Amino acid sequence: MTMSEQVPGTHNATQPVPDRNNATTGTAGGHWMQVRDVAAYYGDRMAISEISMTIKPRSTTAIIGPSGCGKSTFIRCLNRMHEVGLGNNRVTGSVLLDGHDIYGRSIDPVQVRRYIGMVFQRPNPFPSMSIYDNVVAGIKLTRSPSRTELDETVERCLNQAALWDEVKDKLKASGASLSGGQQQRLCIARSLAMQPHVLLMDEPCSALDPIATYKIETLINELKRQYTIVIVTHNMQQASRVADETAFFLAGEERIGKLVEFGPTNQLFTNPTDPRTEAYITGRFG
Repeated sequence: MTMSEQVPGTHNATQPVPDRNNATTGTAGGHWMQVRDVAAYYGDRMAISEISMTIKPRSTTAIIGPSGCGKSTFIRCLNRMHEVGLGNNRVTGSVLLDGHDIYGRSIDPVQVRRYIGMVFQRPNPFPSMSIYDNVVAGIKLTRSPSRTELDETVERCLNQAALWDEVKDKLKASGASLSGGQQQRLCIARSLAMQPHVLLMDEPCSALDPIATYKIETLINELKRQYTIVIVTHNMQQASRVADETAFFLAGEERIGKLVEFGPTNQLFTNPTDPRTEAYITGRFG
């Protein structure tokens, strides 16, 4: 995905992909995503079906629902990670980033993942690398930046991840030497170093203690001033604390996840329109 590349097909085919140089500040309105009739398959088995929503820029969107409803599958569709792995995994429908279909036939999935970063459920710093090298690993794989640029990137991203003051005197230490919460913030810093338009988080606090969880939630509320964030969470209280909008997913007996309700978080939690949403958030199932 370069400035000269154009997206084929019917989705704004004559417009170039947005400039990566504006990634950290976005356009005047930030970077938005539009999901249109997305379905995902593991081989012949459909996992999610008929998912459509607009993910607003510079905001946090939470995906909630019981286990097995397709939350993680869905978020992996947003940066083409669902295609990674064994088997014939595939996605139908379209996912538009600033109006451009990331599933266009000429689009490189690796380039997509530079625009749309991912933070996983369990912290996964590279154990053989220092804190410093963890942050800039992606940059060094794609080009040969100067030492000054690397130094500036490390400080900027660790500051954005609220980790700089805790590690600035031990940047040569292994990333694996940090606590679980620090490791997760290091992984966030590593994603930010690639200057993404969108940051996806798949249950980023599920393996963390309450203090570390609080720091990550505080960080999310800071980062959404610059980034579009989508977070999968089992914790409805967390969704209410960090999300501007929330989507509720549910799977029926056929085990196919579907979007039941999507809207402003406060409205969904206090006055849901679907009785299944109310049953879930009040603890009657899930």
